[in-house]
Order: sequence, then structure tokens, then C-alpha cells
Amino acid sequence: MIIVQRGKGNKERRLPVGDCAAQWLEKYVNDVRDDLLDDVTERTLFLTDYGAPFSHNQVGQQVKKYLKQAEIKVTGSCHLLRHAMATHMLEHGADIRFIQAMLGHEDLNTTEIYTKVSVEKLREVHTATHPATIPVNEANAEES
Repeated sequence: MIIVQRGKGNKERRLPVGDCAAQWLEKYVNDVRDDLLDDVTERTLFLTDYGAPFSHNQVGQQVKKYLKQAEIKVTGSCHLLRHAMATHMLEHGADIRFIQAMLGHEDLNTTEIYTKVSVEKLREVHTATHPATIPVNEANAEES
């Protein structure tokens, strides 16, 4: 688990960290963070090259930079990652209340925006795979 302090909406919450992310965090803490430290009393986990905590704007700028380097042509930054995480979790069966807690939404209606995206994906999958969507002439050819 990781504690996010002063995240979106200036809220604190605890979030699970997967094994792969935990390994990268451990590597960062053991091999990199101490070299960045300017002040040994600094408790912020992620630091800039100058040893200071990232500002909210700096994180967004880094995300935009990496999206551009990856030639991913979308607008947005940190919000885009939050949205993608929530949408993918919904599409893979996560309960919306867990997503609500991870995003720090007080009102479930705020989180329900992501279900609309998931419904579009559901329609796409239905159209592509449901037997009733096979054109009549193709169905007849399969029966012969």
C-alpha cells in the first residue's frame, strides 16, 4: 500500500501497489532517491533532479513529455492516467465502488462517468462477437 497525501482534491488515500510497481519503487528508493536528496529530512517519495518534491504542475509536464516521446497523440496528463486506469479496471470487472475509493471521489455519480466509457466498449465487443450480429448471408453459408 502507498499513502497519497494531498492528491487530487487535496485528499489523502491509501492505494494498493502491484508487485511490478513495488519492485520499481524499491529500486528507486534503494538506488536513486538518496542521490537526489538535498535535505535528509525530506519525506516526499518522488523528488526532482534537484532534490525537491515534485509540484503538481511538474508531474503533469513529465507525463506530457513522455506521451509525446511515445508518439501518443492525446491531450491531458495526470487526469488522462487516472481516467485510463479507472476505465481499464471497469472493463476488467472491478466494482465501481473500489474505483471510487481509489480515485478519491466522495460521490459515486462522479465515478459513474467512467461507466459510460465502459458501456461503449461493451457495445463494441457485443457488435464484434455476438452471434446475432452475423449477417444473414454469412450465417447461411456456415450452415451449408
